[in-house]
Amino acid sequence: MINERAIAYFSMEIALHNGIPTYSGGLGILAGDMLKSAADLNVPMVAVTLLHEKGYFHQQLDENGNQLEQAVSWDPRKYLEPLPGTVNVEMEGRSVKIRAWKYELHGSRGFTIPVYFLDTNLGDNDPQDRSLTGQLYGGDARYRLCQEIILGIGGIRMLREMGHHAIKKYHMNEGHAGLAVLELLNEAHRQLNKPETDPETIESVRRQCVFTTHTPVAAGHDRFAPDLVRNILGEQEIIRLNGFHEGQNFDITRLALNLSGYINGVSRKHGNVARSMFPEYPVQSITNGVHSVTWTSEPFQKLYDIFLPGWRQDSFALRHALNIPKEAVWAAHLESKQVLLDLVNQNEKAGMDVPVFTIGFARRAALYKRADLLFHDIARLKKIATEVGPLQVIYAGKAHPQDREAKAIITKIFHSRRALKNHIKVIYLSNYDMEMGRLITAGVDLWLNNPVSPLEASGTSGMKACHNGVPQLSILDGWWAEGHMEGVTGWAIAQDGQPPAEGDDRNRDAAYLYHKLENVIIPMFYRDREKYINIMKHCIALNASFFNTQRMVQEYVTNAYLAL
Repeated sequence: MINERAIAYFSMEIALHNGIPTYSGGLGILAGDMLKSAADLNVPMVAVTLLHEKGYFHQQLDENGNQLEQAVSWDPRKYLEPLPGTVNVEMEGRSVKIRAWKYELHGSRGFTIPVYFLDTNLGDNDPQDRSLTGQLYGGDARYRLCQEIILGIGGIRMLREMGHHAIKKYHMNEGHAGLAVLELLNEAHRQLNKPETDPETIESVRRQCVFTTHTPVAAGHDRFAPDLVRNILGEQEIIRLNGFHEGQNFDITRLALNLSGYINGVSRKHGNVARSMFPEYPVQSITNGVHSVTWTSEPFQKLYDIFLPGWRQDSFALRHALNIPKEAVWAAHLESKQVLLDLVNQNEKAGMDVPVFTIGFARRAALYKRADLLFHDIARLKKIATEVGPLQVIYAGKAHPQDREAKAIITKIFHSRRALKNHIKVIYLSNYDMEMGRLITAGVDLWLNNPVSPLEASGTSGMKACHNGVPQLSILDGWWAEGHMEGVTGWAIAQDGQPPAEGDDRNRDAAYLYHKLENVIIPMFYRDREKYINIMKHCIALNASFFNTQRMVQEYVTNAYLAL
């Protein structure tokens, strides 16, 4: 029954289908993958997000790598069901009406999870309010705060309108949904007949709430000026918020931390980083994963169906991948690679060749991810390609429209591409989305990840790659600090035998990167193919079998949802 859902999951972005562009990157992909595994496991969840009628944005890149953004055009009616019934929230003294669209997410055993997309584009609303659910991460601080009110406060009210009265746990995926605690405080106040700030009222809400923080980067922790909050929410809410903010600004992350009984980071290392950021809170860790079936290419799906029956229902079955014949693994890889390079060559006239060692780097463009680190020493890279073995590189990723530094990284890659024209083929694919990510993570020979440690909280793209037997070369940050076994599942951008280095030392990290490519990885790829395939098999057996959302959801159920 619809009212028997026990867990409500809130996320500003959720990636469910390539045709529903309501996500920008890893946060939304993670949310969608988690819900898919929850449906597979018959976990009684319901999810809430915003409609984002104009999506994130459509990315175009000119010949110099300058990013141009356009609104996305998509028709919700193709994928979602408009629902009767509305709820209201108060903002700036106006009543803003919200409706919901429903997406039914079907699990492998037929269980369904409803996902509600909240929408304010209604004729009864003031024109400025109709656009509040239009664009993901668009606008200014006011726009962002209004969206968080709709998601948090409006989301709780919509759940009640839809008949969900038996929910036991409310999971806030990142701080964007933190204002949900205000509505839960209001409900607890009515039920207990005590003030919202009464310790018993606060504790009753805390027992219901789960909060996952996803990044140590400041941009992931929204803070709003008190005057802005007062103007939008009103003086009464300012009083209720008193004590739940830090310094002069209202800190939504702190609000969620204060009112959550279970708090976690998204890898073991990130859990440690989050505890150092918020030492007064008991931050746990549940390492992220990806939905195995979604991110496994068709050739590898067929391979697993033959040699690992039951893997679709039990991701842990991938641990037996060491028993798959190496010839079959390599054949599946070449087929996946051919699909990717056919697309690249057709769309970009790149002239890339299947036998050539191919590096992949595709993720949200951000300065700390250092997408341009590979080109730190152009002369050294040319030397490697000439003397060790040819290589080619495929990039993809969007920069936030207001992030000038990230946009400059993209233009720098285009500049490096011209400098390497006669030595290394480099392509930057535009408008990175779920389908493109699926092709790239399956079709390259090596996955590259070189963020500034310790700023990569998780980094799920490498998990997608390992589901397709693609090893990773990465900074020992995020999930790779757990999944890395040198020369077994991949390689570290680090000095062998030394503790992982932190901080943005580009000279140091580029030197480690070039050393591994020149002396270990590329020679192995061309001269010891059997050993390379053995590493590919270990990627699947040791990493894919663990770093998946089936295991992750089971940890949330045990540690967060059934606790307290």
